[in-house]
Amino acid sequence: MLNIGRFEAFSSIFLAGKVEASYLCSEQTKQQPTMEKKTLKPLTRAEMDVMNVLWNAQHALTVSEIVDGYAEPKPAYTTVATFLKILEAKGSVEHRKKEETGRTFYYSPMLSREKYVSQVVNDVKDTLFGSSTKKFCSFLIQNEELTDEELKELLSLIQNE
Repeated sequence: MLNIGRFEAFSSIFLAGKVEASYLCSEQTKQQPTMEKKTLKPLTRAEMDVMNVLWNAQHALTVSEIVDGYAEPKPAYTTVATFLKILEAKGSVEHRKKEETGRTFYYSPMLSREKYVSQVVNDVKDTLFGSSTKKFCSFLIQNEELTDEELKELLSLIQNE
């Protein structure tokens, strides 16, 4: 068990100024070059489902392959095709044809999962917590049921940073 209370432990870390929102994202996000902040259009739950299939595949997929990437019950081909058109209009996916396949479109994400998660987390922090990383992280810690082991791992990540 930790010798000090959960809130006090994290409050002292946040007060030390060592925590950034990037801890909420993967290590890959921190390694990506800093880019100009561009507002991405929010995705609906159904659009996120399509994006998750594409992100998990890590290569371009046809509509049929995207449908196959869903758990049962699988959505209709036309439903997925419609969401792909919407995602393309939002700038989240692109399509291309392969010469050998003729008319078949292959879809791939235009943004990484890490980039999207980073923007969503920052938008939540800015909108609901007045851009305060301390308030945002304190909220998460107080409202999540973290084990002592998870708390120790978080402290270790912060102290080794």
